Amino acid sequence: MRTFSPKPADIHRLWYEVDADGAVLGRLATEVARVLRGKHKPIFAPHMDTGDHVIVVNAAKIQMTAGKAEKKFHYRHSGYPGGLTSRRYSDLLAKQPEETFRRAVKGMLPKGPLGRQMLRKLKVYSGPTHPHSAQSPQPLAVDPRTHRPS
Repeated sequence: MRTFSPKPADIHRLWYEVDADGAVLGRLATEVARVLRGKHKPIFAPHMDTGDHVIVVNAAKIQMTAGKAEKKFHYRHSGYPGGLTSRRYSDLLAKQPEETFRRAVKGMLPKGPLGRQMLRKLKVYSGPTHPHSAQSPQPLAVDPRTHRPS
């Protein structure tokens, strides 16, 4: 069997809007990464970007379970000796909620140019409003029990 490769004319991109109010960071990030990658479509091909655009609002109200916000750290290294810095996720969620969610989704996408192309279709906003109303996004409701789009 030959590898299926969709033509550019076959790829139709939709816009989805997700409300992150009260959602769990990792659970929501997996669903958003799945839509960005295009795994929900029958024309999915792992070597092509067939995914849709996703707008995430209320990123400041996202939560982490089991006290992970206080226990878990984000590490960064400057490349110099002694250049390791660490920040608690509670501080990151308070100061940079958009970047925290974007990093969680980025880790779930393919590495390299394909993953960067997919990540460009993610728009994250800490408040309830966004400037993409002209694209008329459809709501992507994620069920909190099954963590799947309903």
